[in-house]
Amino acid sequence: MLLPHQPLQEAAVPSPRIPSARDQAGPWHSEAVCRRDEAGLFFAPSKEPTAARLSREEAAKRVCARCPVMVECREHALLQPEPYGVWGGLTAAERRVVLARRRRREAELARTTRIAAAG
Repeated sequence: MLLPHQPLQEAAVPSPRIPSARDQAGPWHSEAVCRRDEAGLFFAPSKEPTAARLSREEAAKRVCARCPVMVECREHALLQPEPYGVWGGLTAAERRVVLARRRRREAELARTTRIAAAG
């Protein structure tokens, strides 16, 4: 979930991570808070009205906000990429934005590296 003080672009930048005890204990999803919640909260029913979808997504993001494996979940959804549902506090549309920004950033880095190497 994006915290009120955390803009989307900051959420898109993965920070270096030191392996934790959780990494040794088992898969990240075994500690996911959403395992105890109704799956319908995270995935849209067909033909869901916009207001209901927004309300459901916000409720799902509140669950994600208290999850100890939110970052792992988000990265999983971005790497797969998961096309539906709320994962790691991001909706499918928000994940598409993050992925597009990552691609642009990677392309710019590659272009800058080529220019420097040719220079």
